[in-house]
Amino acid sequence: MEFTRPRGTRDFLFEEMRQRKQAEGTLRKVFESYGYQEIKTPLFEELSLFTTKSGEEIVDQLYNFKDKSDRELTLRPEITAPVARLYLNELEKTAVKPIKLYYYGSCFRYERPQKGRFRQFWQFGCELIGAKTPQGEAEVIALCSDAIQSLGITTADVNINHLGIIRGLFRHFDISTETQREIMVVIDKGDKDLLIESLSGDEPVIDNDELNQILLKLIDLVGDKSIISEVEELIAPYDEPKEALEELKELISLLEAFQVENYTLNLGVARGLDYYTGIVFEIYVPELGAQKQICGGGSYSLVKVFGGQEVESTGFALGFDRLMNAIEELTETEELPSHLDVYVAPISKDVRTDAFEITQTLRQNGIKTDVDLNAKKFKKLMNYANNIKVPKIIIVGAKDLEEGKVTVKDMVSGDQELVDIENIVTYLKEE
Repeated sequence: MEFTRPRGTRDFLFEEMRQRKQAEGTLRKVFESYGYQEIKTPLFEELSLFTTKSGEEIVDQLYNFKDKSDRELTLRPEITAPVARLYLNELEKTAVKPIKLYYYGSCFRYERPQKGRFRQFWQFGCELIGAKTPQGEAEVIALCSDAIQSLGITTADVNINHLGIIRGLFRHFDISTETQREIMVVIDKGDKDLLIESLSGDEPVIDNDELNQILLKLIDLVGDKSIISEVEELIAPYDEPKEALEELKELISLLEAFQVENYTLNLGVARGLDYYTGIVFEIYVPELGAQKQICGGGSYSLVKVFGGQEVESTGFALGFDRLMNAIEELTETEELPSHLDVYVAPISKDVRTDAFEITQTLRQNGIKTDVDLNAKKFKKLMNYANNIKVPKIIIVGAKDLEEGKVTVKDMVSGDQELVDIENIVTYLKEE
């Protein structure tokens, strides 16, 4: 019987895992430099957590199941909802706001696998809970931009919108919640032809030509802050969206203070879910083609959806797998150093015990060390050390041991030196 990995999943071997760990470590440093602390939520949650957030139709995309007590559970498809649940369970009544938290973990969706889309994937994201907007939104966007640039991805474009502008128009024209939801989903797809058909076809979703024409013009507005005047002109007759536009203008000035330059105002960014209420943003890396979106986020009222008190929340999730694709596409492949600091090579049977003792001493002092376990001949030991590109090899020989010494060979320069065993840790750390 042949066993293969499940469809839509991947195996990561040594080198790829080291690259992913390096990217993960880089992101952690940036997030923590902004004062964020890491949390972890379960891989599976109650099914109702996600159906409450996204509707019953999401079940078709989930790995859901009943446990032995007949509870409806599911592998998490994303981490925003679990974070909101964690906040309600653990932080709502006791934590001092604003709360800054970040997470990294795997998620699961039952979707058709394709390039850049898998059934098991990883998200790296954050939540800022209880900070005033738009100051909080500006800092979150700055964090996201800095995190991506720290990975060497320099072409990322932050596309920003304020959903309050469109929702204000919906209020003015008294559009039902259901119709709003339908239109926002179409806008979120980014399919202009589908939107035109939805608004201007034989059976338009919205039976109001004035609003339809405004929407079609609005979502076409993409550019720098100079397009604000065009937005102002479009919404001039209507009071309801003007407050949101003022918030967007304030955000733009704050982004300059936070030194964010790689942004585009894009009135077509929708994040088509009801709980998004204010600023929304998506980040694109054009070189990734159809899978160019590497991040989505914004401000929302998800805690209220789950029955908690209204609290301002802003967050985003980076698609970690697409980040890795972008790193591969946009940065020069950098040869990683050896996974070891030292390789210990006993050159005869009678010195193996001493070699093992030296190895353990080095490991206990934080030096990444491996030792020959297969009784290789000396030539094979050297070949192996070359193959794994270890920077130093400790040659353990009987004659040297009699003097309480070992030979340390630099595998780059070829230089070697006799070192007292009792000083070996100090010697290696100084080197």
